[in-house]
Amino acid sequence: MPRTYWVETLGCPKNQVDSDKLTGTLLADGMVAATSAESADLVVVNTCAFVAEAREESVATILAMEERRAAGAELVVTGCMAERYGVELAAALPEVDAVAGFGVPVHLGPTRGVRGRVPELDLLNLPRPRSARPWAYVKVAEGCDKACGFCAIPSFRGPQRSRPIAAVLDEVAALQVREVVLVAQDLAAYGRDRTGGGRVEAPVGTTPIAELVRAVAAEVDRVRLLYLYPSELSDELVELIATGPVPYFDLSLQHVSAPLVRRMRRWGDGERFLARIDAIRTLRPDATFRSNFIVGYPGETEEDHDQLLEFVDSARLDWCGFFAYSAEDGTYAADLDGAVETGLVADRLAELRELQDAITSAGRDELVGERTVVLVDEPGVARSHREAPEIDGIIEVPADLAVGELHLVEIVGAAGPDLTAVAV
Repeated sequence: MPRTYWVETLGCPKNQVDSDKLTGTLLADGMVAATSAESADLVVVNTCAFVAEAREESVATILAMEERRAAGAELVVTGCMAERYGVELAAALPEVDAVAGFGVPVHLGPTRGVRGRVPELDLLNLPRPRSARPWAYVKVAEGCDKACGFCAIPSFRGPQRSRPIAAVLDEVAALQVREVVLVAQDLAAYGRDRTGGGRVEAPVGTTPIAELVRAVAAEVDRVRLLYLYPSELSDELVELIATGPVPYFDLSLQHVSAPLVRRMRRWGDGERFLARIDAIRTLRPDATFRSNFIVGYPGETEEDHDQLLEFVDSARLDWCGFFAYSAEDGTYAADLDGAVETGLVADRLAELRELQDAITSAGRDELVGERTVVLVDEPGVARSHREAPEIDGIIEVPADLAVGELHLVEIVGAAGPDLTAVAV
């Protein structure tokens, strides 16, 4: 009987891609998927370590998997937390059979008796199984060259390493999907590390990310980009997204107060952001915008908070996430003064979320009566260009609409972030 595996994934879409590639490796080693963690010979937990809350969830999940695994089954911890705190994690959790970096040993097991760190597997360019859904995340680069004050990712993911366009296209072809969601820590900077020394992959006058988007768009119906830094948003990339079938802009803004943004070691301010958003809407009126903001960054004043409230009210973003600042070891912000009291952070978060919920709900209500093209992800569940998978609302459609196909529908109802539509 072949050994069975179960992979539990936490964190962002980039982690999901890593898990998919890990799954491909396990399948290539002759293992088969288990029906549950309890029935698996090998249980792998792919952890997240971005903020304290994510680390707490990762530890809780590891302990839960330890309790659920069958007698004799092995438990391996991988992902960001394993990479960042590998030795400490192995010492603190003797229940774990092995702690790996980004991936697991090429041949996983048996690992019993292996303590501390084990050999790492670079997952970036490994093959992965065909997607079980009509869409898939595709990671096009690993690491980041930015030095944002709050982020520890470059310290354990390393500098940016972009994949060759040919490798990305091979993966896209193997996935056999209608929509590809490109992801990376710094997506718009894709390919910058591959320029020079005869390694340029984009013609003169264009950029590697634009060349990549064009290449992928020639293979699938929809290309969606997640995590775009505003400082990297070139006119060429804006026009490429805005004139395509998925005018969806996921902009990593983080804050709008100029002094606080500088303290975050980032670029921009509310005035610049609004001007760019307005320009995009002029080019494509039905463009969709998503962003995230950090609340309670060291030194954030009431004036800073008021500026963010005013921006959210003016920008009318379709989707928005607000997160409490988390001090991360080794980051620039960890040693800054001006800590914001926890209760005040909670109050500011609540105020921002209430405002944005009303904006999102009103925007969804305005779509009633509109006709749009949707991709059906599963029976009764679809998305238009306005909804990124797993993070935004959905469109409920008749259950008999074919999964994996594009359909023209009319929006007939709205309830908060979700819509209801009928086939046209």
